[in-house]
Amino acid sequence: MKSVLQAKQRGFPRVHSTVKTWLMGALLVSFSATADAQTAAPAEAAPAASAPAAPVNPAQLPPRAYTVNPGDQIEVYVWGEERLQRSIRVLPDGTFAFPLVGRVVAAGMLPEQIETAIANGLAGQYRGEPPQVTVSVQSPSGFLFSVIGRVRSPSTFTPGRYVNLVEAIAMAGGPDEFANLDNITIIRKNGSELTAIKFRLGGAMKGNLSDTAARAIPQLQTGDTVIIP
Repeated sequence: MKSVLQAKQRGFPRVHSTVKTWLMGALLVSFSATADAQTAAPAEAAPAASAPAAPVNPAQLPPRAYTVNPGDQIEVYVWGEERLQRSIRVLPDGTFAFPLVGRVVAAGMLPEQIETAIANGLAGQYRGEPPQVTVSVQSPSGFLFSVIGRVRSPSTFTPGRYVNLVEAIAMAGGPDEFANLDNITIIRKNGSELTAIKFRLGGAMKGNLSDTAARAIPQLQTGDTVIIP
């Protein structure tokens, strides 16, 4: 009996040592996991999805500035110089003559640009600052286009404002019952060259027109000829 007790007493230190070693290992593993969690870089937040861009409303777009065309009637007023006040029709080549300045290019120009050209031409005639120049369009009769082919009233039009292809066809009385609106041709003048522009408009006349398709309808330029086959 005594030997058994002695054997058990001798075994106690070994058991206690084993338990102590296991506990220390568990603490080290726990400490290592905590340290790794603290030093790990935080995950980056996913970027917020950007809101889709709002569609452009054509009615909110700024109006197109009017540029002078051959055949337009313009008025030029030089402040303090009544002798230089003129009402001028722009020639077919897009120019006009002005006293003390000479030939002035007007076609494709804004009225403000013509004012600058005349003021620069007059600068050499004055010792001080040249007088202020004002140019205004009296009659935009130079902006014209033609609509021919299968429309009810083919003609040449001078609307006095910018129009798109649909408005031009409406001015010509609309298409007739045999018109092919999916094969429209716009003949455009670029100086001495001619360019053919094809356009499909059948869906628009039936009311099947998206916002994107509406924005794609071409604006007519002076000298355009619209052909409806």
